Amino acid sequence: MSERVAVRKTYKLFIGGKFPRSESGRSYLVQDTNVSLASRKDARDAVVAARAAVKGWAGATAYNRGQILYRVAEMLEGRRAQFVALGAPADEVDAAIDRWVWYAGWSDKLAQVYGGANPVAGPYFNLSAPEPTGVVAAVAPESPALLGLVSVIAPAIVTGNTVVVAASPSAPLAAVTLAEVLATSDLPGGVVNILTGRISETAPTLASHMDVNAIDLSGVTDAELAADLEVKAAENLKRVLRPAPADHDWTADPGITRMTTLLETKTVWHPKGV
Repeated sequence: MSERVAVRKTYKLFIGGKFPRSESGRSYLVQDTNVSLASRKDARDAVVAARAAVKGWAGATAYNRGQILYRVAEMLEGRRAQFVALGAPADEVDAAIDRWVWYAGWSDKLAQVYGGANPVAGPYFNLSAPEPTGVVAAVAPESPALLGLVSVIAPAIVTGNTVVVAASPSAPLAAVTLAEVLATSDLPGGVVNILTGRISETAPTLASHMDVNAIDLSGVTDAELAADLEVKAAENLKRVLRPAPADHDWTADPGITRMTTLLETKTVWHPKGV
């Protein structure tokens, strides 16, 4: 009997809840494994998928979004050993799991903290309520790869946005494996889309895309590229989260700034009854 040949895995993109290869047919090697190299066309396709998912995801109840984020934590816990085998430190995997749970807890509380009734003169109710911005593009930090990825995805989607993430080119295996977790966690297709490959190729397309409403540049380390992306983002007045400092502590309490930056505030006036 001949020795069995193991089936080699090709790590693909995650777009619209599916795992396509790059339309360009390109790939690159990481840890002796083929990883899809996303093109500008792939980035545009990811934005289309994210936009299509906005209405359903933003319209879901905060409670439902929290349940799904908690389910992601459950599934990630079940695949903890796989992430460690891919090279993610065990304590980082644990921190990533805990971060999903932390953000899940904020889903039905943020509106009370960030919105509320405003005191006004006259017989009116004046209420301010946070609403999702829409499609968010994000550049994930290179290190810590998994925790950094979760730290840019979770605050975007818990608030009802959809997201297109450019994963770190040096650590794509954790990103695509996280996509497999998301695909089995009741998360609707298109809410999270993950691109692997060169940041310098996909990020400018996302920054200049007129159907992207906000961009998170946390993982951009090249100051010249960051400045160029901000200029491109200004074309349609995108909200911008600037690059994180080199000494940023991703394990620290993230606070609510990432969530609130990706929200719009709607204020409603309503006459009081007599």
